[in-house]
Amino acid sequence: MGENSKEVQKVSFFKGLKAEFKKIIWPTKKDVVKETTVVAVVSVILGLIIVVVDMIINFGINILINL
Repeated sequence: MGENSKEVQKVSFFKGLKAEFKKIIWPTKKDVVKETTVVAVVSVILGLIIVVVDMIINFGINILINL
């Protein structure tokens, strides 16, 4: 009984998995390109902001050290 029960559970699991995969709405190539571009642009902008803030803090610390 134990072996048969496990097989039924496996089959049931994979049927459920297959049903869930059919519900997925996959993005179009156009959507993926657009979203990837947005992520890249935002990453570059945030990187530039971090560089500017770092330079300002570094400048301020250098002024304090040289007083």
